[in-house]
Amino acid sequence: MKLNDLMPNVGAKKVSKRKGHGGAAGQGKTGGRGTKGQGSRAGSGGNLYRQGGNLPFFRRLPFIRGEGFTPPAQIEYNEINLDQLERFQAGSVVSQATLTDAKLLHQPKNPVAILGRGDVKVALTIQVARISKSAQAKIEAAGGKIELIA
Repeated sequence: MKLNDLMPNVGAKKVSKRKGHGGAAGQGKTGGRGTKGQGSRAGSGGNLYRQGGNLPFFRRLPFIRGEGFTPPAQIEYNEINLDQLERFQAGSVVSQATLTDAKLLHQPKNPVAILGRGDVKVALTIQVARISKSAQAKIEAAGGKIELIA
């Protein structure tokens, strides 16, 4: 077998019709599109909005207003984990102001919530709006105090 003997399988390559190349080619003049009308024009086919007088598909669907209902009075918290509090010295007060100075808050205006990932090795006084039960247990086990701010 030589390179010039290699051929694709029968039916693997289909020769496309060359439309509009004269009457003898079999697809000349109107190119298989018929005469006149929407289907004979270039770019025909329409879109989702055009359904010949029927109510369009996307208007039949129910309204989609984002991802569910978002409460207007929702409070967004800055979430801080215990392993992020390792930089503070023993006996220091951890509040929203000290966390802002340490650049640990994404949105300094939002209240702070302490979560329980990691461990606390020193006694800290924590002044925050919310704290998880696991974080509270770890802080109190290390000798720290928690003051919840309204």
